[in-house]
Amino acid sequence: MKRYVKLMLVLGLVGTMFGGCKKQENSEAKIPESTPESTSEPEQETVETDTPEPDIIIPDTPEPTEEPVPEGQVISYLTGEYVPEEIGRRRPVAIMLNNLRPACPQAGIANAGVVYEAPVEGGITRLMGVFEDYDNLDKIGSVRSCRDYYIFYASGFNAIYVHYGQSAYAVPFLELPEVNNLSGLAGYGDQVFYRTTDRKSPHNAYTSFEGIQKGIEINGYSQEYSADYQPGYHFCGVDEDIELPGNVDAAVVKPGYFLNEPWFEYNPEDKLYYRFQYDDKQIDQLTGEQIAYKNIILQYSTWRKYDENGYLNIDVDAGNVGKYITNGKAIDITWKKHTPWGATFYYDMNGNQITMDTGKTWVCIIQDTYADRVEILGSNQE
Repeated sequence: MKRYVKLMLVLGLVGTMFGGCKKQENSEAKIPESTPESTSEPEQETVETDTPEPDIIIPDTPEPTEEPVPEGQVISYLTGEYVPEEIGRRRPVAIMLNNLRPACPQAGIANAGVVYEAPVEGGITRLMGVFEDYDNLDKIGSVRSCRDYYIFYASGFNAIYVHYGQSAYAVPFLELPEVNNLSGLAGYGDQVFYRTTDRKSPHNAYTSFEGIQKGIEINGYSQEYSADYQPGYHFCGVDEDIELPGNVDAAVVKPGYFLNEPWFEYNPEDKLYYRFQYDDKQIDQLTGEQIAYKNIILQYSTWRKYDENGYLNIDVDAGNVGKYITNGKAIDITWKKHTPWGATFYYDMNGNQITMDTGKTWVCIIQDTYADRVEILGSNQE
């Protein structure tokens, strides 16, 4: 049983609630919480599973890569890149992003150092962008509601969690002192969020740097990382590239989600993975440019349904298997959260924490019973 489900039982609420490195050669309106959010898309039937968690070795974290850091800058916990200290040592925000077709393109998503994509009820996916550099954004979203597992993904980055509404299963966690969150349904919501007229509700709720800062001030949240914060990502040097072992080419990556049917295409020239969904490029509304990522993580997770409405209970910390993909290659990995509120750590099949390439990361949460839908293709495969 998941660690966070155990917590719900303690609260008495479940029963009453519905490789190696080398130097580079080239430098919402409120949604009824007892039923799924409305969507015109058909619901995908889910299947319960009791897959046992694997026996995962927990090694020591590798020593940080030693390199001179430019004055006034630090190495980002999100991307491994050099960023100004006032950005890289300020707690990030984790913002729930609508991913239904009527809400696309999203605004500001290109600024997220890490993006999580996970299934929710009805076969759709929802995104969560983790932002440290968002000072110049006056439009981020559209913002949608919380599901309980995203709270724990956000906590792994010590992030302030931003959402517009929540499912009933998320409520007890949002009320815990460990969770700093900003909600559009709170009394201060109209000071953090605003609605536009170009889209219909609930696809038109947005936030901004100014709004988020106001919400943080109202709630008295600290913007400094916790003294005991331990990042989950270990990066190679800024001037280095990762060479993954093995011969699994990854020119095209298809996570296998049902309705948006996304995929990534690798560009060997800039060594980035470009994102597509709904049969088209996925762009940022503010820039008009296609979003792209250096790293892709496929994180397979056991799961079950909470209720007949299809709300998902996805395992966030028991550990399982996955894939790490960068620079046109893929390797098998394992993952585990060692503490409920801590980071997710990723290991190779020898039990060593993986070293990731510097740059932005897209994490796909894959229901393990749908693992056969995932496709990783080489450049010579259709």
